[in-house]
Amino acid sequence: MSDTSPTDPIAETFEAQRDRLRAVAHRMLGSHADAEDVVQEAWLRLSRQDAATIHNLAGWLTTVVGRISLDVLRSRQAHPEASYDALSELVVTLDDDPAPEDDAMLADSVGLALLVVLESLGPGERLAFVLHDLFAVPFDEIGQILGKSTGATKMLASRARRKVQTMERPTGVGREQRQVVQAFLTAARRGDFEELLRVLDPEVKLTVDTPSGVVVTLGATKVAAGAQLSASAATLGRAVLVNGLPGTISWREDGTPLSVLAFTVVDGRITDITVVIDPAKLALANLPKPG
Repeated sequence: MSDTSPTDPIAETFEAQRDRLRAVAHRMLGSHADAEDVVQEAWLRLSRQDAATIHNLAGWLTTVVGRISLDVLRSRQAHPEASYDALSELVVTLDDDPAPEDDAMLADSVGLALLVVLESLGPGERLAFVLHDLFAVPFDEIGQILGKSTGATKMLASRARRKVQTMERPTGVGREQRQVVQAFLTAARRGDFEELLRVLDPEVKLTVDTPSGVVVTLGATKVAAGAQLSASAATLGRAVLVNGLPGTISWREDGTPLSVLAFTVVDGRITDITVVIDPAKLALANLPKPG
């Protein structure tokens, strides 16, 4: 619900920018709810500003949205357990050759895969890449938001771009990624600690969405030690694409979903694992049926 007034020319200008600002915030934060909050905060800041002093309202709003989003990303980095709830954004499809009628869902899945990859970037990298590569904001303006030089900002964007380009496109998951994921699941089922360490990135992040909240584990040693969480999925699960990334889904005997796992694989190692085991959240997702 907007608090802006349609008779206010500043409000009208803001409303004309709202969709673009929401898109910027969503790409930054990966959450529609957080994006809405950021855009509304930008409106509140604008309402307290002397609009006559703003020469480029669109640029001013982009800067404000960028700064608010950067604050949110830095807060997440400091408190990873408070990171966004990705479940409401999940697109899960069986990892088979897509039929033509699945093209729209596949496109959504690939788009969401970008959000998952962006989540692995540092706040500065993410802001530089999103604003420049996706929304054509000049590097000098991005540098002002980050408090960095134009050259340093270009380097951040370049580093982020290299990471994003490791993502598989556009028709599913590559064989190498599947093999890495299968090696992890097999090692988890066998309790093969050394093999788990071989396929995990040293700085891997494991996020488990449980009925009592989100639990985050950082580092290959800790993740490997707790990899029994994936053992049932390794035995009973079926390969799926989760937001365009390799994953598995497993079901209970009555056909209700038991767990969804998603893996980010970069350069032959797993850098991120998301596990959703909260029955209430699984029930809300549009998940494929066993068969």
